[in-house]
Amino acid sequence: MMKKWNVDAAHSTLGFSVKHMMVSKVRGNFGEFDAHVEANETDLTGANIQFNIKVPSINTNSADRDNHLRSADFFDAEAYPEIKFVANNITKKGDDKYDIAGDMTIKDVTKPVVFDAEYEGKGTNPWGQEVVGFTAETKINRKDFGLTWNQALETGGVLVGEDVKLSLEIQANPAE
Repeated sequence: MMKKWNVDAAHSTLGFSVKHMMVSKVRGNFGEFDAHVEANETDLTGANIQFNIKVPSINTNSADRDNHLRSADFFDAEAYPEIKFVANNITKKGDDKYDIAGDMTIKDVTKPVVFDAEYEGKGTNPWGQEVVGFTAETKINRKDFGLTWNQALETGGVLVGEDVKLSLEIQANPAE
């Protein structure tokens, strides 16, 4: 049975990681987002899933880097304050495992992406409310979305990698 779910932002994370200087990874997250989820938690096929991520909420634990990421060099958060994802095809690929295909829009570029998702289970929180958990991951090339800024290193290579891993840890509860 399909029902509406509220994503619990306090217990959910929309994170990312990208190579830095070709030798390490910078990790970060988006602290503010909203979501529309209408699904059967035991079978996501046919679910209606949409996320709107607030770009200004980016956090990499470095104020200077975060401000640079918000600038026109990267996300141009003033002109494009949201990243959007809308699922358009969900395929079950095993017990509790799904491919969630959809369109992601960053800046003014929309591209198809596929998240590798897993239903993590159901429980009851201390206040007697039902909760469900999901994880999802994908990898995108940031240049495909117009995020092309980079800097060459004297030792060869570049400052920022092209591939960005997106990781979602979602906890949701039924909408009242």
